Amino acid sequence: MVSSKDVARFAGVSQTTVSRVLNTPELVKPKTIKKVMEAIEELNYIPNDIARSLVQQKTGIITLISGPLHNPFFVDTTTAIVNFANARGYKVNVHFGTEENLHTIYNSVLETKVDAIILSSIGYTDPLFYKLEKLDIPFIMFNRKHKENKHFVEIDNVEAGYLATNHMLSLGHRDLCWIGGPHEMSTFYGRYEGFKRALAEAEIDANIVPVFFTNTSKDDIKRVFEELLLLNPRPSAICAATDAIAIEILNQCLEQGFTIPNDFNVIGIDNVELSKHHSISLTTVGIESEKNLGFLAIEKLFDVMEKKSACIQQTESVKLFPRNTTGKK
Repeated sequence: MVSSKDVARFAGVSQTTVSRVLNTPELVKPKTIKKVMEAIEELNYIPNDIARSLVQQKTGIITLISGPLHNPFFVDTTTAIVNFANARGYKVNVHFGTEENLHTIYNSVLETKVDAIILSSIGYTDPLFYKLEKLDIPFIMFNRKHKENKHFVEIDNVEAGYLATNHMLSLGHRDLCWIGGPHEMSTFYGRYEGFKRALAEAEIDANIVPVFFTNTSKDDIKRVFEELLLLNPRPSAICAATDAIAIEILNQCLEQGFTIPNDFNVIGIDNVELSKHHSISLTTVGIESEKNLGFLAIEKLFDVMEKKSACIQQTESVKLFPRNTTGKK
């Protein structure tokens, strides 16, 4: 098996120089880096990550605890996080959390040595937050915020709920309904608060507006839609707390022969890539930045890892993206 000594001999440098090229190339002259990399390629040398991690006291691994893959938001953010970390030389252990497996995932992650953790599946009062702080490694939450109000990157969820609802009201809709998720998640709670704020400004009593809660699975959203159809009067406008919920509502509408936006107006929040697809063209509210929330969060996590920042508290501005699923009443 080829060793770093073989590479050093072939390149005409010391073994220490080979190590610096692999671990701290910014300290090595470009000409030397070129010689060492050519030797590595010629000899087909594969660095021993385990040995390197023991020397550096690093694993080269980041753990991501994401939400379920049936939500396209987590498809987009996971892709951005993994690509960014890989480009910086890190591997990413990805876990997709659901209500059923989160406890098992947490236990597994807390028992494994990694260099940092990025996660979205955490409640507002979740005790996991304090366990993460005791690990003494960098961590950041995205699309979620804990009551301790630190280590997070989120969008302005209250404003997002407000903009979505106000858009429906501006189109003349007075018979609205809200479909959201569990309020122990800061995301769902904030967006619902924005919904209520818009209703209050329009002098609509929030207590008489239909509100549905779902675990965001396809089957549960179908159940919610069937309940919605029984309402009298039936809402003309559906405000969904996420694009994932909104897209599944669109699917239920089409399956049952309704047309959008003639029979129902539908709006989501998140502006995921799938919402922009011309076959869906979902009206939604999303982050003003061209980067998605996962990308922004992993950027900030690296700032903490590289000691450029100590504690991240970032709330991103949002805006409306009007498309084809809403129209004047």
